[in-house]
Amino acid sequence: MAAQTVLILDFGGQYKELIARRVRECGVYSIVKPGDISLDKIREIDPIGIILTGGPNSVYEKESPHCDKAIFDIGIPVLGICYGMQLLSWSLGGEVSPCSSSEYGRTKMQVSTDSPLFAGLDPAQIGLMSHTDQVTKLPAGFRSIAHTVSCENAAIENAAKKLYGFQFHPEVESTPNGTAMIRSFLYSVCGAKGDYDLKNLEQQLISDVKKQVGDAHVLLALSGGVDSSVCAALLSKALPGQLHCIFVDHGLMRKDEGNEVEAAFKNRDLDFIRVNAQERFLKALAGVTDPEQKRKIIGTEFYRVFWDKIRESYGDGFFAQGTIYPDRIESGKGDAAVIKTHHNQVKQPDDIKFLGTIEPLKDLFKDEVRRVGEMLGIPHELVWRQPFPGPGLGVRIIGEVTPEKVRILQDADAVLRDEMDKCGYADKMSQFFAVLPGVKTVGVMGDGRTYDELIAIRAVTTVDFMTADWAHIPYEILGRVSNRIINEVPHVNRVVYDITSKPPGTVEWE
Repeated sequence: MAAQTVLILDFGGQYKELIARRVRECGVYSIVKPGDISLDKIREIDPIGIILTGGPNSVYEKESPHCDKAIFDIGIPVLGICYGMQLLSWSLGGEVSPCSSSEYGRTKMQVSTDSPLFAGLDPAQIGLMSHTDQVTKLPAGFRSIAHTVSCENAAIENAAKKLYGFQFHPEVESTPNGTAMIRSFLYSVCGAKGDYDLKNLEQQLISDVKKQVGDAHVLLALSGGVDSSVCAALLSKALPGQLHCIFVDHGLMRKDEGNEVEAAFKNRDLDFIRVNAQERFLKALAGVTDPEQKRKIIGTEFYRVFWDKIRESYGDGFFAQGTIYPDRIESGKGDAAVIKTHHNQVKQPDDIKFLGTIEPLKDLFKDEVRRVGEMLGIPHELVWRQPFPGPGLGVRIIGEVTPEKVRILQDADAVLRDEMDKCGYADKMSQFFAVLPGVKTVGVMGDGRTYDELIAIRAVTTVDFMTADWAHIPYEILGRVSNRIINEVPHVNRVVYDITSKPPGTVEWE
């Protein structure tokens, strides 16, 4: 896709994808690989620079992940971040020790502006710290280029060998000038040309698809989300009349959303097949309360419906998926906790034989997918639709999912969205939605006592969704939302607002 590549080696850090995105935002293509990748593989990739991610381990522990030390002697510039900096130092003979006082959060730093990584910046900087170990003795040939009150080596460099390290995280929003620092590494140290440009990407993707498919037919499971929608638009443009989109409506989308998805594709040169399967999904979810089980049931049932439809009428051609890069990044660690199940990539049944699988968006991040969608003329409201979980409202209904609960939540969420649009506040938030917690409360409506459902409102602001703040919606707006939900949605008598940031909470409740 681009002539120059930066290789990101993952050691279990939660920000690996964010690092890769920051590099691409700077006009340089990036890929993520496990930290123990072989030297031969690195040479095949031929990167202009290597970035080592953070991670939860201590470099001096026996089971901690390490890389081939030879990468520091092959002439490719290296930037280590957090654990990556400690690994760089430890591998070259430095010492890493537990902190006498750990650092967490936004931290004041003094940086050396004569370093190319800090050129043009003020000596006083802010960096997000999150570490319990630190470099206590530098390897030969290195110098400290930043420090904090409790961390003498907050950044280090060996300019002669083009080896650098940040104890802080430049990739996160909480480091205000972090992107500028990454850009300096890419251009001033690695010699980047900035040849990664999405403007030329659309035609390249179309060309690749045509070459792979020829005159065969293609079948796509269209969920209505951004990824599958952009995939459908791209394939319909590349292969007019050859694409069959099967839209499985599980009945767990937002109010009227199924109709909106169908309308968005009615004028494109493709075969749009809508399967209304609400009753089937609700039957499969009956009595299920565990969120992880609900996710698995919904994901499994979605593709059962899809495969059944394939068996009816479409037995050949290529199988297309809206897989994007984060779906397939190999983890650098095998012991990461399962937060929630995803079902972007699926295994096809043995009795269905396709000519092959097409994943035209497989090398793109979400923000890049949205930009390609705009180039393809997909409606703005669909391209920039807020993140929506694959299982839909099934995981915004806490506990068992029933037809009545789905109706209540759809109506409440519709009121919330309508009010946010009317007051002009929708664009000020990254994500907002209603949750049905499954809690009943006592209320008084008219002269009677009620014992009905509670609706929780969740709204956050964020840049990268790795961290998020609860949105400070004015009280008068929240008041109107609450009043409308209680008056317009039957069986709701109380509305609460979630003011939990991420961390410690997640954006979704389940």
